[in-house]
Amino acid sequence: MISRHASSRGFTLVELLIVLVLLSLIVLAMASALRTASQTEERVDARLQHMDDLRTVNGFLRTVLGRVSAQKTSLAVPVGSSPYYFVGTPAAMAWVGVMPARYGAGGRYHFRLSLADGGALVLQYLPWSGSGVPPDWNAAQTNTLLTGVTGLALQYEDAAAEPPAWMQEWSVIDGLPSRVMISVKTAAGPWPDLVVALRVLPASDPRSSGAVFGGS
Repeated sequence: MISRHASSRGFTLVELLIVLVLLSLIVLAMASALRTASQTEERVDARLQHMDDLRTVNGFLRTVLGRVSAQKTSLAVPVGSSPYYFVGTPAAMAWVGVMPARYGAGGRYHFRLSLADGGALVLQYLPWSGSGVPPDWNAAQTNTLLTGVTGLALQYEDAAAEPPAWMQEWSVIDGLPSRVMISVKTAAGPWPDLVVALRVLPASDPRSSGAVFGGS
């Protein structure tokens, strides 16, 4: 009878407490694993978004800057100033180029790249009206390329110097930069420096004297 009574008794309070503690540990481990997986997914999504933004901005700027015009103004230019429609400072850049038709507009445009209030990297543009008409940026359209920008720095390469030199402000009056370096900082960290070659349109290049075939 003692043996039958011992075999039919239930769990003791200590055994129940041990089981509850083990279950709690398992639940905590599963919750931690799920939270880690969720955080990893958010980081992956943020990383993919970051790469997509970088690819989009990179491709757009390379396309626009890759067709820069060496058009000179017909307005009176002060002595020691550049006659070209190009202004390069450490925080902004303005130039004349060709808007790709696939972006909804084609033809020659004035462009200006700068950092707007609120931390947005913007590209302003308005149609070219002739060499005797200065750009009216108050009438320009604005395209926001990137938000959440905390810093923008521009540098310009003078390929005519020996060796080629980078400068924070373009001060050469008889030519355009060969390349532009665009450095962007965001809240998530700095982007890789974007170096874009400025390819002058053959028709606007003062060095051109005729048709150009297969030029770069």
